[in-house]
Amino acid sequence: MNVTVRNASTPTTSEHFDVLIVGAGISGIGSAYHLTKQLPDIRFVILETQESFGGTWVTHRYPGIRSDSDLHTFGYSFKPWTGPPIATAAEILAYMGEVIEENDLARHIRYHHRIVSARWSSESNRWTIEATRLDTGETVILTANFFWMCQGYYRHTEGYTPEWPGMKDFAGRIVHPQTWPDDLVLKDKKVVVIGSGATAATLIPNIADDCAEVVMLQRSPTYFRTGRNAIELAEQLRQLQVNEEWIHEIVRRKILFEQDTFTRRCFAEPEKVKQELLGAIRAELGADYDIDTHFTPSYRPWRQRIAFVPDADLFRAIKSGRASVVTDEIERFTSGGILLKSGKQLDADIIVTATGFNLNVLGDIDFVIDGKPLDFADTVTYRGMMFTGIPNMAWVFGYFRASWTLRTDLVAEFVCRLLAHMKQTGAGRVEVALRPEDHNMPLLSWIDPDNFNPNYLMREMHRLPRRGDKAEWQHTQDYWAEKDEFPAIDLNDKAFVYG
Repeated sequence: MNVTVRNASTPTTSEHFDVLIVGAGISGIGSAYHLTKQLPDIRFVILETQESFGGTWVTHRYPGIRSDSDLHTFGYSFKPWTGPPIATAAEILAYMGEVIEENDLARHIRYHHRIVSARWSSESNRWTIEATRLDTGETVILTANFFWMCQGYYRHTEGYTPEWPGMKDFAGRIVHPQTWPDDLVLKDKKVVVIGSGATAATLIPNIADDCAEVVMLQRSPTYFRTGRNAIELAEQLRQLQVNEEWIHEIVRRKILFEQDTFTRRCFAEPEKVKQELLGAIRAELGADYDIDTHFTPSYRPWRQRIAFVPDADLFRAIKSGRASVVTDEIERFTSGGILLKSGKQLDADIIVTATGFNLNVLGDIDFVIDGKPLDFADTVTYRGMMFTGIPNMAWVFGYFRASWTLRTDLVAEFVCRLLAHMKQTGAGRVEVALRPEDHNMPLLSWIDPDNFNPNYLMREMHRLPRRGDKAEWQHTQDYWAEKDEFPAIDLNDKAFVYG
């Protein structure tokens, strides 16, 4: 095989693939599996920026890093998960490693490859991809018929930290969980963790024993769910010595049904669900704890993601006095900590900004379509995976209210079916386009802010595609519907334009 590499000053040749997958995280590995099983003759490559597979689970190294979704549904449909439902990064990486080994996927993965640009030519019906080899500094040129974006949804190189006044005055260290330093010493330190999402809820109970004190500082409360880190049904089926493949499928269906029911209840009876969620926290913290101030959000349940707290470890750390919560706004950083708008001073040696991430739109890749730079915001989404005006490309963006991987499987099944259809009909190109009946359709923001409005989406909504008011032109976030709709997509519908 003639691998194509060059220095900036040397000529280039190109190596060609039928499919190029971006990213060897949970989406890329799952998509590669489906390709090998459904289209075994397809020649494909996975380009990964990091030195290893795993995506989030290899780049995030803060204490206690674990899944926020259960692994029975975050795991792949084709490989049973046999461990605890909320899993550590190490357990998830081991699981992914088994998938790679069992399906001979390693030979398709090229690490240390950061994609710089992707240029589509309708004349040749192919993509030309330029990547930088981070280990050698060389430039690699590849071509591909089909481009499969599995890069995830946030920028791995840096997390999101707001700019507060006085940050340069702080004498201690300011750390973002996404770039947790190996040399950080927490022993006997006063730590303030800014934020109240899943990262803060994971981090705090895992550092509380080491710190002199740890405070969760939040501007406003977040909803949490608690429960055992176990699935009773799975335990019972194992006692009956049921085959693990059967257990995996049965437990997945049960969880998905319950998730769908809970989500619908959040819309149909939000106040009742709210009281149930708060009641579970009150049961952990006791009647005297100020739940109204610290754990009662101003929005209805599921308007933002609800973090799961396994075995209530966050609340047990708070109840024991090893951690505390302050609900207030930041006035400024000081040399010794944080001055709050209430006038209170929080002393700190270390400040952790668990304040979210920066949305990664199209992998920070420079896209050009037939010589014209691509503005993603000018496109309209087809079911959140293809986009008007972008030929031969699919994008994996998972679910907010269910496991990301569920949509990876659905999109992969669809893409494999689409590629097979193109081969059968002799088409070299496919793109989606608004049909005649769609042209008067109102075009709206990619996600309805009244439905779901986390800060990372609201900050970047202007960079995302538009949606219509029909299901085909939306990312509906409804797995329960899409699991039946995706397999039934008519590839001869007028929304698909072949060439």
